[in-house]
Amino acid sequence: MDSAGQDINLNSPNKGLLPDAMTDVPVDTVGAAPMPAAEGLTEAEEEELRAELAKVEEEIATLRQVLAAKERHCGELRRKLGLSALEGLKQNLTRSWHDVQGSPAYKKTQETLSQAGQKTSAALSTVGSAISRKLGDMR
Repeated sequence: MDSAGQDINLNSPNKGLLPDAMTDVPVDTVGAAPMPAAEGLTEAEEEELRAELAKVEEEIATLRQVLAAKERHCGELRRKLGLSALEGLKQNLTRSWHDVQGSPAYKKTQETLSQAGQKTSAALSTVGSAISRKLGDMR
């Protein structure tokens, strides 16, 4: 059993068992009306598919329990290392921003905005010079 009290060894006969207070919510199949068999399925095929469905649903429940245990363990490790959720968010944002800056779309946008800024600056400079000349003529 791990520190959270759950056996996460998938080969264990106790795999995915949680303490009584922490059980997964099962899919409600008891109260549901039975679905009619799809056309072309024999009763044996239908029973085989239902058995496989039950097995897959059980595996999903086990995986959810294992994931919950892993997330708790991850949280414990982060806490012991002094890593806060804010620190993780900061790292994710930094990494994402770095990825964005490396993207071709960002580079093209940056180039376009740079050219637009240069043209706007030149136009404003021309307008400023014209206004200065007019003010100088008026004096």
